[in-house]
Amino acid sequence: MRVITPPRRCLPAFLLLILAISLNGFARNTAAADVLVATAIALYDQPKYPQGFQHFDFVNPEAPKGGKITLPALGSFDTLNPYVLKGISPSEFSAMYGITQLNEPLMMGTHYYLESGDEPQTAYCLICEWIEYPADYRWVIFQINPKARFHNGDPITAADVAFSYKLLMTDQAHPMFPNNLAAVESVEVLDTHRVRFTFKGQPERSNLLRVGEIPVMSKRFWESHSFGASSGTPQPLSGPYRVSDFVLGSYVTLQRVDDFWAKDHPVYQGMFNFDEVRVEFYRDRTVAFEALKSGGVDFWVENVSKSWATGYDFPAVRDGRIIKEELQHSIPSGTQAFFLNMRRDVFKDVRVRKAISLMFDFQWTNRNIFSDAYARNNTHFPNSEMGATGLPSAAEKALLEPFRKQLPHALFTEEFKYPRYDSAKDLRQAMREAIGLLKQAGWVYNNKRLVNAETGEPLRFEMLINSPSFQRVLHPYVKNLSKIGIEANIRIVDRAQYKVRLDDFDFDMTVYVLPQSASPGQEQRLYFHSAQANVRGAKNLSGIQDPVVDALIEQITAAKSRNDLIAAVRAMDRVLLWNYYTIPHWHLGYHRLAYKNTFARPETSSAMTLGFQTWWLNDLK
Repeated sequence: MRVITPPRRCLPAFLLLILAISLNGFARNTAAADVLVATAIALYDQPKYPQGFQHFDFVNPEAPKGGKITLPALGSFDTLNPYVLKGISPSEFSAMYGITQLNEPLMMGTHYYLESGDEPQTAYCLICEWIEYPADYRWVIFQINPKARFHNGDPITAADVAFSYKLLMTDQAHPMFPNNLAAVESVEVLDTHRVRFTFKGQPERSNLLRVGEIPVMSKRFWESHSFGASSGTPQPLSGPYRVSDFVLGSYVTLQRVDDFWAKDHPVYQGMFNFDEVRVEFYRDRTVAFEALKSGGVDFWVENVSKSWATGYDFPAVRDGRIIKEELQHSIPSGTQAFFLNMRRDVFKDVRVRKAISLMFDFQWTNRNIFSDAYARNNTHFPNSEMGATGLPSAAEKALLEPFRKQLPHALFTEEFKYPRYDSAKDLRQAMREAIGLLKQAGWVYNNKRLVNAETGEPLRFEMLINSPSFQRVLHPYVKNLSKIGIEANIRIVDRAQYKVRLDDFDFDMTVYVLPQSASPGQEQRLYFHSAQANVRGAKNLSGIQDPVVDALIEQITAAKSRNDLIAAVRAMDRVLLWNYYTIPHWHLGYHRLAYKNTFARPETSSAMTLGFQTWWLNDLK
C-alpha cells in the first residue's frame, strides 16, 4: 500500500482543510482512527510503481503514433453494449488484443480493460485522482479527476459513477457484475467529484479493487436509452479510442482520440499507438486465416496446434513479410476444460464423472493432433503457483480438515494426477477401472451399451461445441467412450446459439475457458459457488453446489496475505479435482503469433499480458 498526500495542485489550502474535517468525520464511524489516501493499491504487497511514475516498464514511451491496422475476430456481434447479458459485443473477441470499445474504469490494472502487465492484483487510479479508505476497509471514496471527459465533451462526475453501479446491479447486466460488487451496501454521491462506496459483511481489501473496476458510463446517455436491449448505438466512451464506424456482425472501427483527456496520464504512455484499429469478423476460421495469408489482416493469434506446425508454409512467411513467432509469457492459463453439467441426472454421480474423465486419452491426442505442443492440466490453475501439486500443505490441511468427512479420503493421502496412457495397455486398464466405477454407480453392460440397471435407459450425452475444428479432438474421445458402452454425440452450433445455450445451461457437456488471474478472487464465486448455480448467464457451468467449495471461496476472498490466498486456492482446486466436476484440458507457456513485419514492440515485454496495445508500426511516413 502506498499512502500519499492528495496533489496540492488540485486542492488549495482551504479545500485541504475541508478535506481534513470531512475525513475526520468519516473516521469516527469506523473502527480505525486513520483514513488512508492513495493513488494505487495492491491486494497484498506494495504497488510496483511509485507515486509520480512516468510510465510502465513494459512500454516504449517514445513509440510513434499513427497508422491503420486490421485485426481478425472469429464469430459475430449484435450489440455495442458489452455489459449486458443479452447479445454478443465486439469486446468479447477484441479483448485479447487489449484494444476494445469498453468504458474506462475508475482504476486500471485488475480487470481486462487494461490489465497490469508486470504485477498481480494492483490497481492505479485512472478516472479517479486518488482514493480514501479506512484501515478496516469499510468504505472507499473515489476522488474523480475534474479533467475526465466523455468523448462528447460531458464531464465525468460522481453521479456517473453511482449511476453506472446502479446499471450494473440490474438483472439486465451480465451476472459477473452483481457477483463482483455483491459486497457493496450503499453508494453515496458526496459532491460533483466525490463518491463513496460502503461495504457490508466482513471487511475485505479486495472490495476496493472490485469497485475500482466499475466501468464508468454516461448517466445522461443511459437515462434516454434502454440498457438491457441489444444496442446498435455507440455510447459515449472516455478512453483513447472512439467507435467511428461499424456494421453489426461484420466489423467495428476504432479511431484514436487526439484530444483524449488522459493522453498524458502515466498509465497510457507508450500505449494505444495505432490511429485506427478495424476489427473484421469472420464466421469461418479458414477464411480468416486466408485473410492473413493474403494481407487482409495484420495480426494473428494461433490456437490450433496443427496449423502452427504445418500451416505456415506460404509465400508471405517464406519471404519475411509475415513473422511467425513464439513469445514466452507468465500468464496464468485459464480453466479450459470439459464441463459436465450436473443439472443432468447422468452426471450427478462422481463415479460416472470419473469414469468419463478416464476415457479421455490426452497423450494420444497431444501426439497425433497437437504435435506434442501441450502440457496436460492436472489443476484448474495451470501455469500458475495457485495450482495444487503434491500432497496438501499444512496450511491447506488446516482449511480442509473441518470438512474431512465430506471429502474423499484420497484427497489427504494422494497427489491428484490424471493417468498417462503411453500404450494401448494403459488405456485398456483405464477402461476396466471405468467399467468398474460405472457398475458401482448402477450401470450395466447390455448389448454393447451401458444401461441403467433400474430404468434400462442408456448412458448417453451430447457434447456441445461452437468450433468445427474441435471435432478432431472429440472424435477419438467419443470412440473411447463407445468402447465401454457410452453413447456420446457431438453438436456444433454457431457462436450466438452457443452463448444462449450456455447462458441457459442447456447442454450436457461443453468446452469452455474460464479466465484466471495471478491472484484469483471474487470471480471464483461466479465460476464455482452454489449461489451461481442457477443464475442465468453465470459461469458455474457444471452446476456445482458444494458447501466445501463455497467455504473455501470465502477463504479466498478474505485472504490477508498471498500465502493465505495460495493455500485457499490450492485447497479449493483439490476439492474440485477429486470431485471430477470438470475434465481439465491443456496449456501452453507461450503465445503463437503471426504478424506483418511492419510491427515493432518494446524491448521489455509484458510478461503477464499479450501487451499488443504497446506495439506500434515502424514504417510510418
